[in-house]
Amino acid sequence: MRVLFLCTGNSCRSQMAEGWGRALLPEHTFASAGLVAHGLNQRAVQVMGEAGVDIAGHASQTLAEVEGPFDLVVTVCDHAAETCPVLPGARTIHAGFPDPPKLAADAASEAEALIPFREVRDRIRAFVADELPAHLG
Repeated sequence: MRVLFLCTGNSCRSQMAEGWGRALLPEHTFASAGLVAHGLNQRAVQVMGEAGVDIAGHASQTLAEVEGPFDLVVTVCDHAAETCPVLPGARTIHAGFPDPPKLAADAASEAEALIPFREVRDRIRAFVADELPAHLG
């Protein structure tokens, strides 16, 4: 199956989900995109690396830039779920996760800022490992 993780900016949540998909379910093909491309979030790269998943080589891209078709689209933020275009032939499911940069906006230190990134990383991992396989046929 070909799976696309879709978010607003393809900088963090969708990138982490793509990384977890490739690491945990290598028999499937994973990609990520955003409604716009905000650039790869370096805190997301860091916390994924801490978990043994390297996403440093990922590129932030828009939906128009990813190569389809896809069998399944997983929206990982509410905005993407509300505005996701219909992709012919693809089922769409929603698995919303909090926005780590937004949660970290008022952090007093870099160490404090990384806490929500780790929490969301772990929630995405649990979704990919425990819930996503049921949607992959």
